Amino acid sequence: MPLFGNSFSPKKTPPRKWSSLSSLHLMDRSTREVELGLEYGTPTMNLAGQSLKFENGHWVSESGSFMGDRRELQRLRKRNQQLEEENNLLRLKVEILLDMLSETTAESHLMEKELEELKQHNRRKK
Repeated sequence: MPLFGNSFSPKKTPPRKWSSLSSLHLMDRSTREVELGLEYGTPTMNLAGQSLKFENGHWVSESGSFMGDRRELQRLRKRNQQLEEENNLLRLKVEILLDMLSETTAESHLMEKELEELKQHNRRKK
């Protein structure tokens, strides 16, 4: 006879009335295929007023104004190239300014050190 007895005996849970709350198992096959089938169609989206669809791994314009898109794309690429060149030039200028600043700071520290040495030398003479 155990000291505390066998007090752990969980109650049995009552069986559920429905195995699933989904009504899909009640539908016939054709309705389920329409609801959950593999025929999704092509994904489409509207971005900045332009309708795009996904075909063969790429987003393609549905409007058909490909020439306008290509011209706009060329213009944007050219502008991007200009901005990249300007950015590189500005980075170079910043590097040059930092080099000049560090050189001027080093010269300033050397001059301050020489000035202190001269002051100390003058104090010794007096």
